[in-house]
Amino acid sequence: MKILITGAGGMLGIDLAEALADRHELVLMDNKPLLSGVLKDFRVLKVDVTDAKKTYDEVTSIDPELVIHLAAYTDVDGAEADRGLVYSVNSLGTRNIALACQRFDTAMLYISTDYVFDGSKGKPYTEFDNPCPRGVYAESKYQGELCVQRLLNKYYIVRTSGLYGKNGRNFVSAVLKRLKENDEIQVVDDQVTSPTYTKDLAGALKQLIAAQLYGIWHITNSGNCSWFDFAGEIFKKIPGKKNLKAISAKALNRKAGRPGYSVLDNYLWRLQGFTALRNWKDALNEFLGQELK
Repeated sequence: MKILITGAGGMLGIDLAEALADRHELVLMDNKPLLSGVLKDFRVLKVDVTDAKKTYDEVTSIDPELVIHLAAYTDVDGAEADRGLVYSVNSLGTRNIALACQRFDTAMLYISTDYVFDGSKGKPYTEFDNPCPRGVYAESKYQGELCVQRLLNKYYIVRTSGLYGKNGRNFVSAVLKRLKENDEIQVVDDQVTSPTYTKDLAGALKQLIAAQLYGIWHITNSGNCSWFDFAGEIFKKIPGKKNLKAISAKALNRKAGRPGYSVLDNYLWRLQGFTALRNWKDALNEFLGQELK
């Protein structure tokens, strides 16, 4: 299958390219040079998805069988101050990709987020729960979901959460960096999520693509924790480090609100008979084992 991946230079993009390369013809797209040596053998296009005409021309000229749309603005707090850019990338950029897919009835896989829910349910969200996004970032990603659903016949919308991996900035790498600097680390203990390793998510997406089961999916590593407990697991791997402090989300005074409980129930994944992704602690231990060598 010929697959186009947007945002290919990010954490998930690189892991996904590695996972799919053995069975598929890949074309990669990003709006910046792809520096990773992992991607050197692939055809790479430099395209900004906010450019509607160029996006349409490039995607339709490639004529892929599937477009995996990863390109996104992900700075949750920064989004509050730059609404125009956020909606241009996450909402209109997604629309631009979907319109290009529409021409030849190309399938599209869109990565969305647990933040489309406001966290008030108090228990894991299934694919059948109605989104209620808080903040500019969350709303822009939800609008992207709506563009995909309204414009296309064949699509996967995959919501995930707490992504980390070896090829980009993320919570785990930030904690490790602060530990090296021996700074005190304050982490919220009243927001709960399911940390998800991009390597594991990439493997799951590979299965989903092979099955061609379109629709909305929740895919995360199993289990859940507060961000404070997430950091605590990282601290366990660093002997002698004790400078971890719990703080409330309110005390942290961030610009953007975040859901207090945004755990995603991988309900349809289980119902369809796919094997649940491993527990988040097991995935984190593998990742830290590589990072701390």
